[in-house]
Amino acid sequence: MRVLVVGGGGREHALCWALKRDAPEATVFAAPGNPGTAQLGTNLRIAAVEVVKVVEAVQEHHIDLAIVGPEAPLAAGLADRLRAAGRPVFGPTQAAARIESSKAFAKDVMQRAGVPTPASRTFDTLDPALAYIRGHAEPLVVKASGLAGGKGAVVCATRDAAARTARAMLADGALGDAGREIVVEQFLEGEELSVLALTDGERILVLPAAQDHKRLGEGDAGPNTGGMGAYCPVGIATDALLDRVREQVLEPTIRELAAQGASYQGVLYAGLMLAGDGTPHVLEFNCRFGDPEAQAVLPLLPGVTRHLGEIAAGSWRPGRTTLNVTRAAVSTVLAAAGYPDKPELGAAIIVPRDLEPGTLVFHAGTYRDPDGTLRVQGGRVLSVTGLGDTVAEAAERSAAACELIAFQGKTYRRDIGWREIRRRGARAARS
Repeated sequence: MRVLVVGGGGREHALCWALKRDAPEATVFAAPGNPGTAQLGTNLRIAAVEVVKVVEAVQEHHIDLAIVGPEAPLAAGLADRLRAAGRPVFGPTQAAARIESSKAFAKDVMQRAGVPTPASRTFDTLDPALAYIRGHAEPLVVKASGLAGGKGAVVCATRDAAARTARAMLADGALGDAGREIVVEQFLEGEELSVLALTDGERILVLPAAQDHKRLGEGDAGPNTGGMGAYCPVGIATDALLDRVREQVLEPTIRELAAQGASYQGVLYAGLMLAGDGTPHVLEFNCRFGDPEAQAVLPLLPGVTRHLGEIAAGSWRPGRTTLNVTRAAVSTVLAAAGYPDKPELGAAIIVPRDLEPGTLVFHAGTYRDPDGTLRVQGGRVLSVTGLGDTVAEAAERSAAACELIAFQGKTYRRDIGWREIRRRGARAARS
């Protein structure tokens, strides 16, 4: 089996690692990959969004399965091109990927499908957006409709702040094309949850839920980021809740996409807010594995990559509706100084060889210079995953490794998984 993983972040390193775990005999390629994926296979010097070059590489290297990691190449139609060339690919079509690439489209799909989601309106001109903001209770959330690298949603405590954000996106072009259309949304209180599911457009296999930590600082302080860490499993994601998510969120969404001629094959990621009454409201959909969620979920699921290949080949029969785990994982992102605004690049990175067993280091924003020195190349540099019997044990293992890895300006949160650890502690105190 010859497999190409498209992308070069921590998620893609985790996918390559999972492929080699599940099928050690597989030959793995990554485009463009990173120094971590280079240890598992062959990196191709092709950007993930260079659709034509990726298709050519799949043919040249006789790839049996392509797995598309990031959203941008899916939004650019890479999966369509590969299918047209007769190559098995895991990832949705360009039309189906609009569930992420256009928040306005996603809202329309949810409304048609009856999926719970915060009340909202979509705007492409400023004055109607300002009028809507003036007439609604604060706080509000202003979202760029297009792809903004996980940084297009702004929680605004006041109507004035919401108006400024809308003006920045629509009038000032703060987010470029991503912000030419915006969604102004009701703010919901509650706890967020990431639920990922594999689907061939008919059947659905729900993976164990994870929880991302989007804010830069500990205690969920500071600006939003692409994600500073994640853990799995999440105690509040009971079997009953996941069944409810499948029945009320995933199945109706996939049916509605099919009704619009956009049958969905791949992983569908529902970013949820659990309201006080336990109702799961969809804040966003993503058309790919989450990052950093993948770095926490994939290590807990031996054999999961078999499903990806069978979905791509059209031979998938999962035989179940959910996958459960018996252990826990906490993945902590090590970021560069200045992230997320202006990350400082180029610092040398030292990763000790003798990290504690049960620790995994996934590369993201790294490169090797001509001398072979590992250096910082992006805002999110490494994902450090600790495994354990409990979230607390996994968090300790991740934190211990984070302390040992060194580079100038290293920034990270020491509280990934804090909600779960506090929940478990409170439960233990009551018993």
